[in-house]
Amino acid sequence: MAYLLGIDIGTSGTKTALFDEKGNTVASAMQEYPLYQPQIGWAEQEPEDWWNAAVETIKQVLSKSGVDPSDIKGIGLTGQMHGMVLLDKEGKVLRPAIIWCDQRTQEECNQITEIIGKERLIEITANPALTGFTASKVMWVKNHQPEIFEKINKILLPKDYIRYRLTGEFATEVSDASGMQFLDVPKRTWSREIVDKLGIDFNWLPAVYESPEVSGKVSRQAAQLTGLLHGTPVVGGGGDQAAGAVGNGIVKPGVISSTIGTSGVVFAYMDQVKIDPKGRVHTFCHAVPNTWHVMGVTQGAGLSLQWMRNNFGGMERELAKFMGIDPYVLMDAEAEKAVPGCQGLIYLPYLMGERTPHLDPYAKGVFFGLSAKHGRNEMIRAVMEGVAYSLRDCLEIIKEMGVQVSEVRASGGGGKSKLWRQIQADVFNSPITTINSTEGPAFGAALLAGVGTGVYGSVPEACEAAIKRVGVQQPIESNVRVYDKYYEVYKGLYYALKDSYLKVAQIERELSGQA
Repeated sequence: MAYLLGIDIGTSGTKTALFDEKGNTVASAMQEYPLYQPQIGWAEQEPEDWWNAAVETIKQVLSKSGVDPSDIKGIGLTGQMHGMVLLDKEGKVLRPAIIWCDQRTQEECNQITEIIGKERLIEITANPALTGFTASKVMWVKNHQPEIFEKINKILLPKDYIRYRLTGEFATEVSDASGMQFLDVPKRTWSREIVDKLGIDFNWLPAVYESPEVSGKVSRQAAQLTGLLHGTPVVGGGGDQAAGAVGNGIVKPGVISSTIGTSGVVFAYMDQVKIDPKGRVHTFCHAVPNTWHVMGVTQGAGLSLQWMRNNFGGMERELAKFMGIDPYVLMDAEAEKAVPGCQGLIYLPYLMGERTPHLDPYAKGVFFGLSAKHGRNEMIRAVMEGVAYSLRDCLEIIKEMGVQVSEVRASGGGGKSKLWRQIQADVFNSPITTINSTEGPAFGAALLAGVGTGVYGSVPEACEAAIKRVGVQQPIESNVRVYDKYYEVYKGLYYALKDSYLKVAQIERELSGQA
């Protein structure tokens, strides 16, 4: 039996999972680490935390599974996109990584747009300059930390830093590289025009591969630390959304995914490049060679419910610990007691600004319509509904672009919630499908490793062999009518508050300047 390992460098923690060639999960392990916010809107992590978590979870999975490391045919890497890891000539990290949800770089986005030109930037990178993307983060270091900028020898994404530590190779692949804003997305290669005009050394960028291609092999040092076999192939892998899409079977027209992790993503396959001229959704290279995908992103999806749990869910956390269950199970039960629409309580999930469709780093989370009759049940459900409204924003734009939508598959931590799946079915007015694996991006990365090492002939073949539909939830007509009405209110709230968001951001800057 051949086994495949997937390693997912997530925002809240690293998950490592081992699968057999039929797609069954043999063993998995998760280790969390902190996110640092030195200022409001900033988000940083320590790459060494990722590496330590990767080493520990690999060791745990090998121990739990009892599988001989020589039977692991390949390793796939995936993880949070857009993060910036800067290395010096000795391969040492120069500063904490600025990660995907950081919002400090609006001025740098304006600078990039001015240097390249708005239309030309979208023509090459398929996206406008965004605060989340890697390029603006590098420009921020150039503008604010020149002493660090001049020491840069390599710019890596989070999963690619783990690749470097595992193999000694500086490499990435097209799906994750698409989110750096240095890649020519239609041509699937680095853009010298972008890099040169921004004053970035071209040699700082790693080699770029297609996602199933072998990019390196486990080094002796990494083998000693992890228990893996020296020489085990490591494939390109994918950004978490592209890898998660492979793990969901989003590798053909019509089948799309709605993923609720820390962020939320609606993801659709394309065999030709299609670009939203307004830049509201992202067009990136897919992990399936010579194909692309379009995705809309909600910055604070699962993050919103996690925020609710961490700050107001002490009771659920304590009771869950006593009962030996997940606190979210209790929160689901509470939310089910509230009626759809929460009697006019609407939540805007903009805790970390917003991408789709607003592209606004200054947007803030809001509970609108709060009254004395609302309680805990409504607050929790409103968060879940607000995230679903935001995902519908993404879905509507994808349909507007002419992308075929015949099936929606739920995934991510939020996809495990029957209630949240039903809310999505009702808000989207579409059946929501679940599949046999819940391991998400780690599963997709493992399938890519199977393609790269010959276990499967192609990515679609791997998905056909390993993925099965196991359930469908139909929309409830009465709920659809309720959500359609409240969705219209939801859409208008951002525009009613847009100027106030900007004023608050200006006040915050003034106050921090006085401090």
